[in-house]
Amino acid sequence: INYQLSSPGSVGQAVIQADLVVGAVLIRGQKAPFVVTKAMVKKMQPGAVIVDVSIDQGGCVETSRPTSHLDPVFQQYGVVHYCVTNMPGAYPKTSTLALTQATLPYIQKLADQGMRALQADKGFMKGVNTDQGKIVNPDVADNF
Repeated sequence: INYQLSSPGSVGQAVIQADLVVGAVLIRGQKAPFVVTKAMVKKMQPGAVIVDVSIDQGGCVETSRPTSHLDPVFQQYGVVHYCVTNMPGAYPKTSTLALTQATLPYIQKLADQGMRALQADKGFMKGVNTDQGKIVNPDVADNF
């Protein structure tokens, strides 16, 4: 397994040699940028596979398009694409448990302390997208 920070040159070289490419780009509150271009996909070996985890944010592979759990793959330029939106939905019990474990401490803190919890914890405050019907997260606001 190889991984690296992305730049057009490094990604381009790695993609054309790969049997499997997993695209996972997340920029909080924004659409994912394309880090794998159509030209790169065209140079991949037939039968290679792309999994675009970023598809919920628009996808980070130019040839990606949303698919479903019922019809999860398509081929373009001989490359298999798996671009299922809401991938955790394939395992609802497991993903619900994981999400609950990650979020419950914040919910408990908010229930116990109310807005004071947000004011006391700058990291917690960064997770707030809306307040009293208004978008307060600048990254989210820029996309609306």
